[in-house]
Amino acid sequence: MDIRPLSADFAVAPQITVADVSLLAKAGFTHVICNRPAHESAPDEGPDVIKQAVIAAGMGWSDNPLVSGQLTLDHIEAQKAAMSGKVLAYCASGTRSAVLWAFAQAGVMEIDDIIAAVENVGYPLGGMRGQIEALAQR
Repeated sequence: MDIRPLSADFAVAPQITVADVSLLAKAGFTHVICNRPAHESAPDEGPDVIKQAVIAAGMGWSDNPLVSGQLTLDHIEAQKAAMSGKVLAYCASGTRSAVLWAFAQAGVMEIDDIIAAVENVGYPLGGMRGQIEALAQR
């Protein structure tokens, strides 16, 4: 499992498996957000399968699927609302989860710090500076 921390209490990852869930609980995660639409996942990695394992492990679960190119303010607000405790968000590669975190942090953190946090774990965001700035003004 490839966990990439963006802050002390938020990390992103590519697709997780049922076997990964116990490792997340042992690592202190208290909530999992799925940003991957069900139609993209293999049957044994679908959101419903992962959700059952997450809940059985005593963690919270949020489903906030994001189809590439279809990001809305509702996605950002749902992500923000689910960011409580020590959170892991996942999608196919972790990119959509990282972008949602960055947009949710607009107006909370300095823009340079947001971009640095995401880029330091391998997700280039510099081209989204304008969008983050616009969100910070809301």
